[in-house]
Formats: sequence, structure tokens, C-alpha cells
Amino acid sequence: MEWKTDWGLRGRMIFTMFLLFALYVVFAAVISQTRYVGFLVLMVPFLLAQFFFSDRLALYSMGAKKVSEEEYPDLHRKITRLSQQADLPKPKVAVADSQVPNAFATGRSQKNAAVAVTTGLLRTLDDDELEGVLAHELAHVKNRDVMVMTIASFLSTIAFMVVRWGAFFGGGRNRNNGGVLVAIAASLVVWIVSFFLIRALSRYREYSADRGGAAITGKPGALASALLTIDGRMDKVPDDDLRETSEMNAFFIIPLKSGVVGKLFSTHPPTESRVQRLRDLERELETV
Repeated sequence: MEWKTDWGLRGRMIFTMFLLFALYVVFAAVISQTRYVGFLVLMVPFLLAQFFFSDRLALYSMGAKKVSEEEYPDLHRKITRLSQQADLPKPKVAVADSQVPNAFATGRSQKNAAVAVTTGLLRTLDDDELEGVLAHELAHVKNRDVMVMTIASFLSTIAFMVVRWGAFFGGGRNRNNGGVLVAIAASLVVWIVSFFLIRALSRYREYSADRGGAAITGKPGALASALLTIDGRMDKVPDDDLRETSEMNAFFIIPLKSGVVGKLFSTHPPTESRVQRLRDLERELETV
């Protein structure tokens, strides 16, 4: 398959970042009229550090460690070959000791990207399925949507922190809490809008990475099989393992299981829909 630029994804990323930027200009203007200016000034360095070290923080939160070619030679060979096919610099390779069969890509650019897999994934998939998953993660890197998601999440965190700690920093019966309530209300609106913008982009980027992964390997059916296999194994994962990895849900190839409300606000489209699109793509290739 030939790699094609997904202009739909690029357009959505630009539109999402434009709306978020405009949203946060208004947010900053409102906050500047309250006592929260100092709080935001203190938060910015920590959030900037979160952005610049996002790849390390993501790996750390999963307990994933960078591994050498001597430790995981087959995994390195696969990623080296797939990176060449995708015309990408080879990313760092990491493995997390977890029973959750999953994978994710992280990093704010193609040059400092990392692809991580769990030991549960390595034990679950066959070679073709594993290559499909790795190619999917490399497609995220090539599309640069990991960077956009990192920035969007970074901005959303600012508003969430004001909502979460607003009452604590602005409390006190003898104080004028009008500015505090305005700041909290503005932050809540910004966080809610950001929440839906990020999820709309996240769902589309998964479809795009599925297509990109299929383009890299030329095997849409292998990725479809991998998605079904991973999704089917989630119910067998211990609850403790699910809780430990829940923070990375938005970046996983398959999200952790959730209830009806969780599915409604999920960062991923339904697995069945993703598989159907890959099967359709496979049939198109067979007729060429």
C-alpha cells in the first residue's frame, strides 16, 4: 500500500489547536482579572516540564523501560524494519511488565518518539498481529498526532487544576470570593470544551493510525485480527493491572474496558467499527 497524507486528520488537528488556543486566550483574559494569576505563573513551569518530558513521564507512568537489542532482538528488528518502511527515524523501544495487552506511542516529535509495548501484548499476539500493532503506533508518530494530543492535554490540565484547587486557594469566609467563583466557572467551561475537542480528535486519529498502519505493513487483516484479540483479552486482565494503567488510556491502541457512560465519552471509536473499516480496506486490496 502507498502511504497517503491524511488531510482530514491534519485539518482536524489544526482546527482543534486553533479552537483550543482561542479558548485559552479568553481563559487567560478572565483569569488575569482574578487572584489566580500568581497560581498560573507557578503552574506554568511544571506544565512546561510535563510537555518537554512527556515521553519519559508516559513511560514512567506505565513502568515501561527502554530495552536494548540484546534484550528484545525480535522486537527491535520489527520496529527497525517498519520504521524504514514508514520513512521514520527509529524510535526508542520500551517494554512494560504488565498483563494488560496493549501498546502506545509517545514523544512530542518524530525524533524523540518512543514505542512501548507490554509483556502481555508480546505473549498474546502472533508475529503478523504484533507488526500490525507496531505499525499502528508508528503511524501515530508519522501523523504527528501524538504531539498535538500532548499539547491539547497540557492546555486542558491548566484549566482542570484551577477547577480542582480553586476552592482551596480561594477559600475563606472573610474574603471576596466573587473572583474565585468566576475563575472556577471559566475554568470548568474551558475544561469541558477541551474534553470534547480532545475526544473528537482522538477518535479520528485512531482511524487514521489504523489506515496508516495498514499502509506500512500492507496487511489490514493482521491489524484487524490484533484489535479483536486485544479487545477480547481485556476482560481477563486483573483489576489491579487495569487501575495501574488507566492514566494512559487515551494513548493505548485499545482502551481499557468501561461501562455505558465510559463508552459514550471514550477516546477511541468502537473496536467493531475499526475492524470493519480494516476488513473493507483488505477487500479493496484484494480486488486491485
